[in-house]
Amino acid sequence: MEFKDYYKTLGLERTATDAEIKSAYRKLARKFHPDLNPNNKEAERRFKEINEAYQVLSDAEKRRKYDQLGADWEHGATEDEILRRYAAAGAGARAGAGSRWSTAGGMSDFFEQFFGFGASPFGAETAGARGGPFGFGGAAERPARAPDVTAEVTISLEDAVRGATRRIELAAQDECPLCGGTGMVTREQRQGKLRVIRSAQPCPHCGGAGIIPVRRALEVSIPAGVTEGTRIRLKGQGGRGVRPDLNGDLFLVVRLQPHPVFTVSGRDLRCQLPVWDYEAVLGAEVSAPTLDGKISLKIPPESQTGRVLRLRGRGLPARGGERAGDLLYELKVLAPTGLTAEERSLMEQLAHKRRARGVADPRAELMKKG
Repeated sequence: MEFKDYYKTLGLERTATDAEIKSAYRKLARKFHPDLNPNNKEAERRFKEINEAYQVLSDAEKRRKYDQLGADWEHGATEDEILRRYAAAGAGARAGAGSRWSTAGGMSDFFEQFFGFGASPFGAETAGARGGPFGFGGAAERPARAPDVTAEVTISLEDAVRGATRRIELAAQDECPLCGGTGMVTREQRQGKLRVIRSAQPCPHCGGAGIIPVRRALEVSIPAGVTEGTRIRLKGQGGRGVRPDLNGDLFLVVRLQPHPVFTVSGRDLRCQLPVWDYEAVLGAEVSAPTLDGKISLKIPPESQTGRVLRLRGRGLPARGGERAGDLLYELKVLAPTGLTAEERSLMEQLAHKRRARGVADPRAELMKKG
């Protein structure tokens, strides 16, 4: 009897989480999907192996038994398990060839005999009656929740301050509506209160992957006060499940367009504000930009380059318990250009008077360190 390492098939460690198993399966299923690899027998074989591994590792009870018994499962099986396993062969013979899985299904001996595919390990009761289309264990398998979807939306700084509505298009993956995300389509027959699976084949709609690619358009409201990297959760707007309550969520990541005047630091807005040297020396009242227009800003006397003037609460609005940001103006002192002869003469007089007064050389500290 052939033993297959399902963890190795999916490229996983034995400690892999349910999410890692699902992610690995979907990645490989897309890679080796027959539709993407026409006339490729090796890809077809790998696709079947990947589906087989996923059907075991994605089911908690099947995985538990697989982990417990592993490669030595035959020796580790309980007497009850062995009796049920070989009773299945008898049940399959009584049911006839129609109840067996076809060789085309590509299931390994280990998979069919240990997990009860082909003939049910519970006698007349079918795997579907016990746990979904592949059933194993004593309770019906719950449908899987559809995957979450992450997308980005880029907005202007003005929209981040005021809020906005955006129409976005998503490339998502929904659970296949034909097979309900299982990847298999079964043909069942009722015998009294029991269901007997007569055949099971890879779903023709999704090719056995259980998911289908879709594109959706949404109108999304962007609240005021979002910052770069803000994640907005839209419940139920991700992948579509077999029921609305099993839909995944959409996580929208906000990106801010670069602004020609302002930069964003947390919730604060920063602006470099040029001022003439005489405005910085004498003090002045100058016009300064905001996202809403112009304001009048007082420059204190003897201001230097790098001095920051703060307008509290004029940055990004408060959101989610965080206070509103501030609007910060960093002064950049400029030397005047295009001087007239009279202006140059006045500047020379100023320089002479300051030297005569013994004003310190602004480079003196640098010279000491050098």
